[in-house]
Amino acid sequence: MKRTAPAAILLATGLVAGCSTTNSADKKIDYQSTTPRTTQSLEIPPDLTRPQIQDKYSIPAVAAGAANAAGQQVAAAADTAKTDKMRLERAGTERWLVVDGKTPAELWPVLKAFWQDNGFVIGKEDPDVGVMETDWAENRAKLPQDMLRNFLEKVGLGSAYSTGERDKFRIRLEKTAQGSEVYFSHRGMIEVYTNDTKGETRWQPRPVDPGLEAELLSRFMVRLGMTEEQARESVKKTIAAKEPTTLPIANGVLTINDGFDRAWRRVGLALDRVGLVVNDRDRSKGIYYVKPAKGETDAKSSSSGGGFWSSLAFWKSDDASPAKLPDNDLLVEVKETAPGTTTLRISDKDGKPVSNEFAKTALSRLATELQ
Repeated sequence: MKRTAPAAILLATGLVAGCSTTNSADKKIDYQSTTPRTTQSLEIPPDLTRPQIQDKYSIPAVAAGAANAAGQQVAAAADTAKTDKMRLERAGTERWLVVDGKTPAELWPVLKAFWQDNGFVIGKEDPDVGVMETDWAENRAKLPQDMLRNFLEKVGLGSAYSTGERDKFRIRLEKTAQGSEVYFSHRGMIEVYTNDTKGETRWQPRPVDPGLEAELLSRFMVRLGMTEEQARESVKKTIAAKEPTTLPIANGVLTINDGFDRAWRRVGLALDRVGLVVNDRDRSKGIYYVKPAKGETDAKSSSSGGGFWSSLAFWKSDDASPAKLPDNDLLVEVKETAPGTTTLRISDKDGKPVSNEFAKTALSRLATELQ
């Protein structure tokens, strides 16, 4: 739950607290992962703090004499990936980074180092598919930067303060004829009181923050060699100039007012946002292979009416049990039917249209993200 310093600590540090208080206006992001190092937190659901970490790109332990050489190799890889041939593109609330002349394999280690340097732990990664996911982390820059908090941080009591919010990101790389496209999709949660006495809290999903995605994309552009001013200007140029329009759904088909290339990019990011995990994709056929995130469908309900994952599951209504989900991957088919018009439908593994409540709700959520 949201915490403040205990009364005893406040009294003991009264003189420190008497100093001026300022907020961190310039520092927008200061993440710290909530992944436990020795013991598991009792306040965050187990699904959120037990990542499945793969070490395909991790540096093995080295002796002190070889540490500098390993560091130089990492720095060399980062320098190799630097480029000025990049730009942000936007459609609706979605932004992505286009990097010309660099393959996903070249960008992968730089991306991983970028997220780790920004306070995140890499929870899952699959270089072959081009997908990386961070663990949950707290943006400590949202906390007041006063003398009391600084003192508590120094004495190891910084956790006495909490924002009551957590963020995680899914990163996806797409190979293009010119280079690569990079997508950051945000998911957030917030801790809320479950009763009037404020004696119990529960984690609930909170809306996707496109601005936060843009901020981190901007920072990654700086990591690749762009100046901070250039990165900020790139973000400003992607501000939407028109109001979103409602996308029609008829007979299990969602119509998108974009050509195939643009629709393909947008659908991939929208799938990440609504909790449909992309296991594979075939751009030549216009197919994403997806399934609901395992943790979201398998979590058992708690005595308070369901844990964080069950509340996030859009396919579950408030007064019904989760709909029966297919054991195999679903196909999300993206097809251009006319210049500037693309359709989307959800099919089973054999390519037959799926029209159950799950598919209908998924299409509705995708329409909201793509409008």
